[in-house]
Amino acid sequence: MRAECRTIFRRFLRDRRGNVAVIFAICCVPLITFIGTAIDYSRATQVRAKLQGAADAASVGALAKASPGFAAAGSMTTDGTITAGVDDAQKIFDANRANLTGYTLDSVTPTVVKTGSTINSTVSFTATINTMFLGLIGKTTLTMSGTSSSTANMPLYVDFYLLLDNSPSMGVAATPTDITKLQGKTGGCAFACHDTTKAAGTSNYDIAKANGITTRIDVVRQASANLMDTAQNTQTYSNQFRMAIYDFGASSATIGLRNLFALSSSLSSAKTAAGNIDLMAVAGQNDSYTKDKDTPFTTIFPAINSAIASPGAGTSASPLKYLFFVSDGVADETNSGTTMCSVSSSSYPLASSNRCQSPINPALCTAIKDRGIKIAVLYTTYQPPTDTWYTTWISPFNPGPWGPSPNSKIAQNMQSCASPGFYFEVSPTQGISEAMNALFKKALADARISG
Repeated sequence: MRAECRTIFRRFLRDRRGNVAVIFAICCVPLITFIGTAIDYSRATQVRAKLQGAADAASVGALAKASPGFAAAGSMTTDGTITAGVDDAQKIFDANRANLTGYTLDSVTPTVVKTGSTINSTVSFTATINTMFLGLIGKTTLTMSGTSSSTANMPLYVDFYLLLDNSPSMGVAATPTDITKLQGKTGGCAFACHDTTKAAGTSNYDIAKANGITTRIDVVRQASANLMDTAQNTQTYSNQFRMAIYDFGASSATIGLRNLFALSSSLSSAKTAAGNIDLMAVAGQNDSYTKDKDTPFTTIFPAINSAIASPGAGTSASPLKYLFFVSDGVADETNSGTTMCSVSSSSYPLASSNRCQSPINPALCTAIKDRGIKIAVLYTTYQPPTDTWYTTWISPFNPGPWGPSPNSKIAQNMQSCASPGFYFEVSPTQGISEAMNALFKKALADARISG
């Protein structure tokens, strides 16, 4: 019996026929675990990618120009959380994961914050999925998380102050054709002065209007109205741009800086006010009020400087400030030695011992620019008529052919008045309205760079 048992036992030890099955069974455990782990992780990766896409859509969408958050930021006067933006980010996130299954969303945290003129949004999430194969090794869930951040710059708020020269020289006929036509109707005068001492309909200005003759002030009036349309069509927020309109006074009797339209975001009202821009009235030649000295730059510029508040960073509570100055650039004011004339009598002739007709003094503009206010200058080139007064007193500092001249002291000083890059020189036939719109768009581009 013992011998038989020993034989059976030795035979069992020598038998190798079941080894493959045993080895396969042993190897299946890690192989199945590896494949299962890959499947579980692949599922988790796919879910996370879709949740990350939802977070990306939410963080970007919450800052879109048409979004509730972007609109709400425009009315905020202080920095802080934009509640409407947070709610919108949550809705966008939920909408983008609506059909996604096989996971549990543990948390989602959207934040939308305004800081100065910048809006930052962040959407963070965490989620878990139940595993199928990793549970074999004790890991029943996988946790995933993600974050998406976006930034948008708010449109800058800008206040525009229009300083429009409406002195009698802006009553010159706008084009050579208009000059010739006006001279034919007035006996040789190319200036359509609004003379209040004449009977109604007999002043040169009335004659120009009655005969369809375009004067420089007519062109400026239309250009200013067109500018309001451009601003209206450009702004993102209804109160992003504010306008104010100033001129040199209704008449020589009340000469001085006049506010035609107080600073306001109502651009439609500003357009209406621009339609009322008119030439300064004078009480006859050599009147008792100003003795024809109706372009007092040296008093106008300090006054407009005082009227403009200090510029800010471009927020709704602290807008940037731009001064648009439209003029032919020739001062006509009382001469009191060296303080009033921008050029000396030795360089150019004076019309009389106490009258100075000269190019604008750029130092008047420097005081404004030093405060951080940008000055955009539109020089409406002085169209020289066949006029003895022009030939005697203006021509010496405005030599050359009609239109721009490299030798023109007027053009040089007007350019010096402007902030760098904000000087336009056009004749009325070149398009004052187009130039004003170009300056406006240039101001917005400059504001974005500066801001």
